[in-house]
Amino acid sequence: MYLLGLDIGTSSIKASVVEIATSQCVASTQFPDAETPITSLQTGWAEQSPATWWEHAQAAILKLNASRKYDPQQIQAIGISYQMHGLVLVDKNKEVLRDSIIWCDSRAVEIGEQAFQSIGAEKCLSYLLNSPGNFTASKLAWVKKNEPEIYNRINKIMLPGDFIAMKLTGEITTSISSLSEGIFWDFKNNELSHDVMQHFGFDQNHFPVIQDVFSNHGHLLSTVASTLSLKAGIPITYKAGDQPNNALSLNVLEPGEVAATAGTSGVIYGVTDKITCDPQSRVNTFAHVNHTPQTNRLGVLLCINGTGIMNSWVKNKIGAGLTYPEMNQQASQVAAGSDGLQTFPFGNGAERIFNNKIIGAQFSKIDLNKHSHAHIFRAAQEGIAFTFRYGLDIMRSNGMQPNIIRAGHANMFLSEVFTEAFVNATGVPVALYQTEGSVGAAIGAGIGHHVYANAQEAFAQVKPIKTVTPTKEKMYNELYSNWLITLNKNL
Repeated sequence: MYLLGLDIGTSSIKASVVEIATSQCVASTQFPDAETPITSLQTGWAEQSPATWWEHAQAAILKLNASRKYDPQQIQAIGISYQMHGLVLVDKNKEVLRDSIIWCDSRAVEIGEQAFQSIGAEKCLSYLLNSPGNFTASKLAWVKKNEPEIYNRINKIMLPGDFIAMKLTGEITTSISSLSEGIFWDFKNNELSHDVMQHFGFDQNHFPVIQDVFSNHGHLLSTVASTLSLKAGIPITYKAGDQPNNALSLNVLEPGEVAATAGTSGVIYGVTDKITCDPQSRVNTFAHVNHTPQTNRLGVLLCINGTGIMNSWVKNKIGAGLTYPEMNQQASQVAAGSDGLQTFPFGNGAERIFNNKIIGAQFSKIDLNKHSHAHIFRAAQEGIAFTFRYGLDIMRSNGMQPNIIRAGHANMFLSEVFTEAFVNATGVPVALYQTEGSVGAAIGAGIGHHVYANAQEAFAQVKPIKTVTPTKEKMYNELYSNWLITLNKNL
């Protein structure tokens, strides 16, 4: 018996099948092989087509089935992970009204700031745990203001995972975790925020039915099941944003446990049982997958928009023709510090750690007689690692003090250069696991479908493949200090 997990990412759709008895992945794939483009009609805008996500999700499942490593008819439940904060709008016929305004879109920053001032900073931070900032609620308000003909046709608003679940089942649901990431949830009153609804003039009927993350979000339609060679009627029993799901995949569920990822965006995600917030909303607090009104399980999230996309840009524009392993190998031939070359990976929209400012990616201290492609490859990875340190220091100032960070052995953590820079710059060991978002979504489906008694049983056989500890902290602290001096001059 098996579980299917989907990860609706920005770059691609990943799909994995996990064997229930062992909690081990038996097959995994992604579609497409090339990165899915982001539409940017104006500077700071970022959109993708939900229809494209659905096409790619189906293609990923069929590609996975073609591996013949499992019987698709033996899949018992489906779980979904998705890129956070995206806005999907459908009409009464469940037809998409416009492309999704995705997580790294910056158009609603001013709208969110106005709401923060109008509702009041103290009330936003104590009830919503965040500024409305550039999150889903502010993006919906932008549509209401600038595209009223579309807004007036809305039947339901969704996040990307809700949309994929709707296409699979015909049902539309959401959760407290999802609503909190959109800044729609009032944590003190445990309900949709009246302050947000009133300030923006939203209609509460536009919001789907609220269910637990681990619950039945609908059954697979027979027509879809036939297309995908799956069994009709199997349930979708788990939906979560990619970062809470990444934490779940690493068994980060209890207070004090911390996860990280370095994909398109870079994230450190720590779990707490305290109602907490950053006074400047530079890091954000959302309901974790196991949060309930009775038991606080909150995820404190540091997000760096320009992480993997910076590394990808360097590869495609400067290392054209190289694979990531080849690029990493060249970077490893350069000494730590990249002979003075510095990079600042802030070219993917407004960065929350800088109060939603658009900084722009930068290279600094280029020596035209010294620096090569390899220097650029290494400097990009070090700059990303130093940005993690910058954000982690904000989290530390708010009480998060990790003694180990868990991460999947994927994306930038496949690079020894980046991993070394990360652990030495932050001063925190990293335990690497052979897992990824779609595997976590599959296991989440198992928890929601009650094939596991609890999360502890689900992850009993999941162990780290290695732990990387700091060995060069003094050197990297000096490099970070120099990087920080240049950053502060540029801010």
